[in-house]
Amino acid sequence: MIIAYSLQPAIYKRPITFDKRQMTTPEPTTYSGSCHCGAVRFQVIVDKHEAIKCNCSICNKKGFLHLIVPPERFTLLQGEESLTNYTFNTGIAKHLFCKICGIHSFYRPRSHPDSYDVNVNCLDGNVVSKFEVVDFDGANWEANIEKIRGASQ
Repeated sequence: MIIAYSLQPAIYKRPITFDKRQMTTPEPTTYSGSCHCGAVRFQVIVDKHEAIKCNCSICNKKGFLHLIVPPERFTLLQGEESLTNYTFNTGIAKHLFCKICGIHSFYRPRSHPDSYDVNVNCLDGNVVSKFEVVDFDGANWEANIEKIRGASQ
């Protein structure tokens, strides 16, 4: 049994318990997700129910809960025309977000530039509790990046 903490602000300090068997499924699981307004919709195939919580400045401000997947496990279903991009620092990461509602559902990360990084909080059906959340010290990104290089599904 693992104890994790909810990412919902109102109950952030209340522990949630769930069985670790939920985190790894024998068959890949397909999830759908979207931005808030629904203009951007996607599907993602998940083997390992592990999400990364990063404490860097942009992830903290966005409330992003990372699930890194290779391109063959990600499908943009609709809304390519509704996406816009924000870059900073090295410009490698492509921080995509819906230009209508402003939600960051997924992006192309600096750590895995050929992959997609899906925000678990944007998956349909409130499935966050099915994921084990692992902390990553992104505030010290350069010193810690090798710890997540192998984190892709």
